[in-house]
Amino acid sequence: MLLSSKKHEASRNVSAVSRKLRSIASGVILATFAAGAFAQSYPDKLVRLVVPFPPGGPTDTAARIIAQKMTDGLKQQVIVENRPGASGTIGADVVAKSAPDGYTLMMLATPTLLFPHLSGRKSADVFKDFTPVGVAYELPLVMVVNPQKMPDVTGLQQYVAKAKSQPGVLNYTSAGNGSFGHLSTELLKNLGKFDVQHIPYKGSAPAIQDLLGGQVSMMFSDMIAALPHIKAGTLRPIAVGSASRVSFTPDVKTVAEQGFPGFDASSWGGLVVPAATPKDIVARLSKEMQAVLSDKEVQAKMLAAGTIASYQTPEQMSTRMRGDFDRWGKVIRDNGIKAD
Repeated sequence: MLLSSKKHEASRNVSAVSRKLRSIASGVILATFAAGAFAQSYPDKLVRLVVPFPPGGPTDTAARIIAQKMTDGLKQQVIVENRPGASGTIGADVVAKSAPDGYTLMMLATPTLLFPHLSGRKSADVFKDFTPVGVAYELPLVMVVNPQKMPDVTGLQQYVAKAKSQPGVLNYTSAGNGSFGHLSTELLKNLGKFDVQHIPYKGSAPAIQDLLGGQVSMMFSDMIAALPHIKAGTLRPIAVGSASRVSFTPDVKTVAEQGFPGFDASSWGGLVVPAATPKDIVARLSKEMQAVLSDKEVQAKMLAAGTIASYQTPEQMSTRMRGDFDRWGKVIRDNGIKAD
């Protein structure tokens, strides 16, 4: 009797384990099916693209061009929502806390990527809280001088020679402490061993205005802010920061071509989603973005706005994020730079 009882109890235990395993398996199958069905039905409502900067800037301009065309591919409206503040970290915090369902995207730009190096403020972790969808655009930097203030400076080496002849006398401006133009100029100063004084402004517009007015003599500016004045002849371009020349100013040599081999300072932006967004949805968004950025009309619109359409895969974007974070972090530490 005892043996029979033990056999019966063992049989019941086996049955219980078997039922539990079947239940787990069913749950996994249902979850997989649900995720697949969700991905197949995506998107079935409006998609929000958060730009963590004010309207009218380079990130906002590029995002609006891309959103308009992605609306066609996704067959759902993609609206741009501006959430500016703290170098983009206010908007980043909002997106990081959003549902990871593919209906909230963000245009991550260089200032937000580098903000942790510049401030002790706690904010979303760009590496842990987001999944890259792909690089969207390049924003070339151009070094411009006021031709009235510097009539004899037509190239970078002439500027460097002039700066070295007057250590600490010349000045330059930027869109603010910790802005990409600021970082790029400080890197160039370190490499060229010359000294010019930084006068930061609150944004590109007022900085450009005082450069035009002659209060400052040089600026490493984003192309969107500088291009109208270059075309008007009121600012003179003497170098571009990217590794290769740009179509906006094809005759202007790169910094690397003018005695600083390997110099590469190009701001950029790319789409990200909250970290736990399903892989199928990330792949769909990335595919749509690639199609948008290969469209000739989109490319022309972005060029007219001073940005360059430039798709890179999620994996390439992830590598680029880490590389830029480390490289420019060193420049920030070496020069003791802090955000405003």
